[in-house]
Amino acid sequence: MEAGELPFLRSLVKRGVSAPLMSVYPSKTIPAWYSFATGLDPGALGIFGFTEPNGGPGKSRLVQGYRPAEALWDKLSRQGHRVGVLNFPVRAGYPINGYLIPGMFGENPATYPADVRARLEEGLGEPLVAELPPYRESERHEWLSLATAGVAQRAAAAEFLQDAFHPDFLFVLFRETDRIEHQHWVECAGGPTRMPADLLAFWRAVDTACARIDRAFRAQGEPAVTLVISDHGHGPAGAEFFTNRWLLEEGFLKLKPGAEPMRRKLLSRFLLASEKYASARRIVGAVADRFRSGEGERHMDRWIGGDATFEAMAGKIDWDRTEAISYPVPEGIYLNPYRKDRTPEQGRETLNEIRRRLEAYPNARIEVLEPREIYREVRSAGAPGLLLRVNGMETDLRMDFSYPDTLLAHRPGYFYGTGVHRMDGILIAAGNGSAHGAQVGPFSLLDVAPTVLEGMGLAPPPGMGGRSFGSWLGTTTA
Repeated sequence: MEAGELPFLRSLVKRGVSAPLMSVYPSKTIPAWYSFATGLDPGALGIFGFTEPNGGPGKSRLVQGYRPAEALWDKLSRQGHRVGVLNFPVRAGYPINGYLIPGMFGENPATYPADVRARLEEGLGEPLVAELPPYRESERHEWLSLATAGVAQRAAAAEFLQDAFHPDFLFVLFRETDRIEHQHWVECAGGPTRMPADLLAFWRAVDTACARIDRAFRAQGEPAVTLVISDHGHGPAGAEFFTNRWLLEEGFLKLKPGAEPMRRKLLSRFLLASEKYASARRIVGAVADRFRSGEGERHMDRWIGGDATFEAMAGKIDWDRTEAISYPVPEGIYLNPYRKDRTPEQGRETLNEIRRRLEAYPNARIEVLEPREIYREVRSAGAPGLLLRVNGMETDLRMDFSYPDTLLAHRPGYFYGTGVHRMDGILIAAGNGSAHGAQVGPFSLLDVAPTVLEGMGLAPPPGMGGRSFGSWLGTTTA
């Protein structure tokens, strides 16, 4: 924006307000976007990541949705407002006064109305662009072209749907920005003068798409409010912390004898050693790039080194002697649910001891958070006993047993991407009468739903965790 490369977003900042927008924790896509939509934090929703327990040890499934909570567009719809929701991460559309086209979960999820996808694709003259595939450096041009085309197509889709449905409330999600920042954070962080042309073209496309959507919505007439928000921030990826490895070393997790394959240890040592030599780095990077494709990568990984995912190792854990695990959310530590001989008092003592040792860990700064300390309430029996944040989130947390050491102080170059999530996201808001160019806040992601509801004449329910910042926008109609 400062260099003039994003003229629309810059214009919003000049005629509106901007602020840091604090995410929820864990600041993962699903709990964050669901918290935004409902105004409820992960504790109240019982959603802490992409997955939730499902069956026995090492079994999980994708979260099924934010039900029984209502999204803000559900509340608006019940009050007679027409709503439009495009590309929100939910498994399937459902009856609503308007339309809902899901994104992220599958290539062809059910929409509402059922025929809206077909109508949209006919109007666009092409099929909707699917979720971006796994990134390969050898396919950089094609991948970035697909990301850029997806952004442009979503703007065209919003324009078509605005003309067809005339919603009073419109939500459009650009998931591509997250994927770009995960993969190319270092290249993006250098600013436009140092940014590769293909990445600069992508961000220009995002700005243009936002302008098109804003123009299409405002064509219905004023007053109107435009919000640009992110579900979290990004920053450089520095290190990797293997939580289950730490639990194993500290004696809280027990494996059966001979559980870890020797070839896995040898492979991990070899890969880390390859980082010291430029030629070896190139070879390992090329091989990792070649097999970074979901099942192909997993098959090769299992064949070479033995499967060290938590799911694969679950059958090798001594569940009768294990006190705690990190699964299915890597930021969480859970008491072993299969220990029947432990009293609640003993469970609390175990968590207190884990917390004490983690906070004293000498090689990283580890914040240990209890859910009751960061959430208004915790409704789910499946909530983690503790939540971890390492080195201000510069260090990523992992659940697998792929490496013999708890901490990889420097993230290997053959790992996926250069960026990881941060708590501070962005908010840009412009409405009729908003304070021009004001930098305010910080606000919380939980503040957005009550702001929208209040702006459209609905009293936010008392259970919502945030508060409206609508007074900064100078209007009571959105």
